[in-house]
Amino acid sequence: MPRLSDIIEIFLKELLQDANNKSIEIQRNELASYFNCAPSQINYVLTTRFSLDKGYLIESRRGGGGHIKIFKINVDKNEYVRMLLEEIGDSVSKMRGSSIIEVLKEKKIITERESVLMKAAISDRSIHTPMNIKDEVRANLLKSMMIAIFNYNGRE
Repeated sequence: MPRLSDIIEIFLKELLQDANNKSIEIQRNELASYFNCAPSQINYVLTTRFSLDKGYLIESRRGGGGHIKIFKINVDKNEYVRMLLEEIGDSVSKMRGSSIIEVLKEKKIITERESVLMKAAISDRSIHTPMNIKDEVRANLLKSMMIAIFNYNGRE
């Protein structure tokens, strides 16, 4: 049986599909009421399942029930990679880095083989540094690999 988070995600993706993958507007409290859950459950789904690295942009307004607008991103490859590089910033967790790599693979920006190599490179076993700087090193590695792959033009 699917978890509530999965059900909410499917519901929102179906709404987006019905809107031709452009955007949808929802009220956080109304959605929470519909699914008989706390608004924090809706926040959890939005932040974990509809993030930039997964191909979505969230516009949120506080007050009045919490208006949320979800956009499916349809930008060209250059712009998408640039947005992801900004999203990574100075620090990225192993889980978030792996998620970004998965999206790059799904969008056919990288190959399956490249994704395996990139995940190995950002793993905790590969980064032998103190814990307090591990995510910073991981972010630098991930961004460097993304830039190298994106700038690669097939010439040796």
